[in-house]
Amino acid sequence: MPFAVYVLGLAVFAQGTSEFMLAGLVPGIAEDLGVSLGAAGLLTSGFAVGMAVGAPLMALFSRNWPRRSALLVFLGVFVAVHVLGALTPNYAVLLATRVLAALANAGFWAVAMTTAVGMVDDRHKARATSVVVGGVTIACVAGVPAGAVLGGEFGWRAAFWAVALVSLPAVLALARAIPGGRPAPTRVGARDELRVLGQRPLLLTLLMMALVQGATFCTFTYLATLVTEVTGLAESWVPGVLALFGVGSFVGVTVGGRIIDARPVGLMVAGMVALTVGWTALALGAGSAAVVLPLVFVQGMLAFGTGPALITRALRQAEAAPTLSGGYATAAFNVGATLGPWLGGAALGGFAGLGGLGHRAPAWVSAALMLAALAVVALALATARRRGRTGAVAGAPESEKAAPLA
Repeated sequence: MPFAVYVLGLAVFAQGTSEFMLAGLVPGIAEDLGVSLGAAGLLTSGFAVGMAVGAPLMALFSRNWPRRSALLVFLGVFVAVHVLGALTPNYAVLLATRVLAALANAGFWAVAMTTAVGMVDDRHKARATSVVVGGVTIACVAGVPAGAVLGGEFGWRAAFWAVALVSLPAVLALARAIPGGRPAPTRVGARDELRVLGQRPLLLTLLMMALVQGATFCTFTYLATLVTEVTGLAESWVPGVLALFGVGSFVGVTVGGRIIDARPVGLMVAGMVALTVGWTALALGAGSAAVVLPLVFVQGMLAFGTGPALITRALRQAEAAPTLSGGYATAAFNVGATLGPWLGGAALGGFAGLGGLGHRAPAWVSAALMLAALAVVALALATARRRGRTGAVAGAPESEKAAPLA
């Protein structure tokens, strides 16, 4: 695996820390800037929406730039707005920096995806994708807890400074590791790349991605409430439980990236079925720590082990959009990351008066989202069969074309 792919993962780690750490900093920001908790919470929502909308827009904006220049510009803007955010006493300015950070992060993700898979042959594309996505899992394990500790000890601004400082080595490494020069010439125009998004197989894959990620972040967002209110664990257990999910995610993305390229369709479907069973089991067994703790690890592993298969599938199906394919995949990921917590919160509110049942609601929503994802898989298979392209649902290699679900 080229060293440059690991450098991209390092940069994603810094940006992933920024994306997720804010959940633990909202109370401190609200108090310091004199705004409501709801207003401070918009900083998280603004970032998520900026990521979902910004990925294809930023990929389109930078489509003719040299890859190294695009990555450095996006990461440089990301660092600069974190410095500004750490300095500003104004809520409106801080909100603007979060939106700009999201756009820069989205642009970086979109370019990083296509850059990583472009550096390896077809046999290692899922592994390269897993290295980049692995930066997010490391952020969950180490970056987010560290940001929470910094925010608690030195104030929320210290966490913003830390993200900027951690990003600087990635800037230097990118400048040295990513090849210069412009992307290979392509005759595909921007309109032609945008038309690719209207292709049914790609749309179904992106919908699968959004549903799977929605299921993942739906329960993960409210996991602390589940383990304290239903499982009965003390609040001191929460960081460990969240870290356990992160460790499972890292294991899943690492192992999955090494084996998915061999049988992407079969492993993807098996992972989605297992996720559906796992979220259902978590909802049913949430009252027992002996059930919850192993499932937290397993669900993290399955969610992020399946993710690279879905991303690689989307990139292959969008090969006719060489510069926007990464943007489409990034947008789908973040639509799910936005939709899942919103649905989980709505379910929590709707069942708030039912005690433990109410706190289990996000896990039930996750199971329902996975059932919807499996329905989309069935629709994708039916579409492929109607078109007489058995095994083409995932751009599968020759070994899978005879038996796409093997």
